[in-house]
Amino acid sequence: MQERRGAAIAIADLRKEYGSGPARVVALDGIDLKIAPGEFVCIVGPSGCGKSTLLRILAGLDGATGGRLDIDAGGAAVANAMVFQDSGLFPWMTVETNVGFGLMTRGVARAQARERVAAALRLVGLTRFRHHYPHQLSGGMRQRGAIARAFVTDPGMLLMDEPFAALDAQNRVILQAELVRIWEETGKTVVYITHSIEEALLLGDRTVVMTAQPGRIKKIIDIPFRHPRNVVELSATPEFGALKLAIWRILEDEVLRARAEIEG
Repeated sequence: MQERRGAAIAIADLRKEYGSGPARVVALDGIDLKIAPGEFVCIVGPSGCGKSTLLRILAGLDGATGGRLDIDAGGAAVANAMVFQDSGLFPWMTVETNVGFGLMTRGVARAQARERVAAALRLVGLTRFRHHYPHQLSGGMRQRGAIARAFVTDPGMLLMDEPFAALDAQNRVILQAELVRIWEETGKTVVYITHSIEEALLLGDRTVVMTAQPGRIKKIIDIPFRHPRNVVELSATPEFGALKLAIWRILEDEVLRARAEIEG
């Protein structure tokens, strides 16, 4: 694995509130988390616990109500890229144009942009499909295009909000393996939101377990499986199954509490 080039993230006593008075909602409360450059951190928790809110704050799309957030890219300007459950590819653009869109908006020279787009397409295995439009691709291929578009800008952070949740099981396994391979090659810092404990264990260096609303960090688990990882073989090991069960035991009460609050 090459030298890490990702950003370092330090979150201290972070809080996010919406509304005021009787309508006030505390989405996040007292979040403390440090993420090392090049680390892959997965966040799991019940629906409504503030996982996506935290990601939006990291991306600069939303502001915190209190606390502190420091992102350090080694003195360089901090850039991030986001990948969502929906690929978000523009339907009127080819894969190649979609992937290069962020470079175009940043004013990158055309020749350099072509080289970077070609490298990103090779990285995700879409070179043959560079002239196709999104509707001509499978769901998994569209998500590969979204990942290429994220990596082509050379971000310090890659922020992913359940990017494979809508895929069938087979495509999900393939893209999980692809993402691990790309991350190992590029050394980016990844913050990955998922509802799947299994996915968190397959992908991450650490798994952050959050409480039901208001979202707090209940526990941070170091994932002991070394890289490079074969996600299929790893999921079949007894050690993987035992850790999956242990994390579910930590998460179970929060899921039930969130469900009870929704049902009244």
